[in-house]
Amino acid sequence: MPNSPSDSARRLTVQRRGPLLVEGPVEVELEDGSTVRSDRFRVAVCTCRRSRRFPWCDTSHRDRA
Repeated sequence: MPNSPSDSARRLTVQRRGPLLVEGPVEVELEDGSTVRSDRFRVAVCTCRRSRRFPWCDTSHRDRA
């Protein structure tokens, strides 16, 4: 059952600039109601919406020189 006391907590790492790092696997529900899933051990979720792979980060947030 989701949110039961026996569920282990997911670790989220918040960075000042950059993606939200989530210990996976993770499933993300998008605005249109669709879901995407990643089975990786750590997932970078885009917070700037510049990623061509949204909701996954592709480092588009980095300043280009």
